[in-house]
Amino acid sequence: MGHTYTRLLVHIVFSTKARRPQLTKAIQSRAFAYMAGIAKSTGAAPVAVGGMADHVHMLMLIPAKESVSALIRAIKANSSRWLRNELHQQTFAWQTGYSAFSVSESACESVAEYIQNQEAHHRKRTFQDELRLLLRKHGIEYDERFLWD
Repeated sequence: MGHTYTRLLVHIVFSTKARRPQLTKAIQSRAFAYMAGIAKSTGAAPVAVGGMADHVHMLMLIPAKESVSALIRAIKANSSRWLRNELHQQTFAWQTGYSAFSVSESACESVAEYIQNQEAHHRKRTFQDELRLLLRKHGIEYDERFLWD
C-alpha cells in the first residue's frame, strides 16, 4: 500500500493540578478554543473540547504522524503557558498524567455530546467518579493510589 490511511478518534481527559478549579466559567470558552487551536497546529482535528473548572475532555481525530502523548504534551505545555501569561492565572498547572480512550465512529456523536454537556453531567457525578467509570468501561486497570496527583 503506497499511502497511509487512518481515522484515529480519541477521547482525552486530564485535570488541573490537584483538581484545583482554575478553569472558571469566565475563561473556559477562551481556554478550550485555544487548546483546540494547539491541536489543529499539530495536524489533529478537534471534534469537541469542553470540561469543568477542574478538568478537560477533548475528542480528536489524531493524524498518523502524531502520537497521543506528543499531542497532549503540546496542548498542556502551550495552554498552561498561555493561561499563566495571557489570562493571568499565575499558579495554573495541569496534572502530570492523562487518560485516552479510543472511540468508534458510531459513538463519535454521543461522545461529543457528552463533552459539550459536562455541566449537566457533573450535577450527578464528580470528576473522580467520572474518571473511574471511564477507566472501568474501557477495561483499564488502575491503582487508586496513583490515579490522583
